[in-house]
Amino acid sequence: MKSMIQIGAIAPDFSAETTEGKIQFHQWMENSWCILFSHPKDFTPVCTTELGAAARLSDEFKKRNTKLIAISVGSVSSHKQWIPDINETQKVTFKIPMIGDEQHQVADLYGMIHPEANDTSTVRTVFIIDPNKKIRLMIAYPASTGRNFNEILRVLDSLQLTDHHKVATPADWKKGEDCVILPSITDPEELKKLFPKGFRQIKPYLRLTPDPR
Repeated sequence: MKSMIQIGAIAPDFSAETTEGKIQFHQWMENSWCILFSHPKDFTPVCTTELGAAARLSDEFKKRNTKLIAISVGSVSSHKQWIPDINETQKVTFKIPMIGDEQHQVADLYGMIHPEANDTSTVRTVFIIDPNKKIRLMIAYPASTGRNFNEILRVLDSLQLTDHHKVATPADWKKGEDCVILPSITDPEELKKLFPKGFRQIKPYLRLTPDPR
């Protein structure tokens, strides 16, 4: 794995051929959030179900100003030939661009190839990138385990919420559920101003408040 990118770093820019034409990544993102996710190989069972799951949630990601883009070391031609199978077996209309990365340019930039797992194919990585082009989440799954795209959507909801409100989200949180007030906020007047719906104190460091949105 050649790349050492980390959460908070600027996502590397790149140019690439995709199933929707050539893109310059940062320019293609515009002012959107982005989910960049890799899959090991075209015409494989787990990858087919994953891209189907992503396609089914694409409208939900769009509501959140988020673009999806997939990548593997397969060719654009291979990706295009695979799409009818995804549509047929997953009962979707697949419209997510897929990057053809035969030379491993993007895979190396983002550390998507883990030699101890497989020295030629990308593992199942996920990157959430914000409109400022900063990496906000990184996850890597083994080839044998398909991803939960509802979990990726859940994390996106948390990031977009906590960017605008002084809260954090507890374990298993879902959009609309109670949030945690940051421990650094202790002034009573500030608490009233920031959290007009009130809050429930379990411990001085553990205070729950309704989703401020």
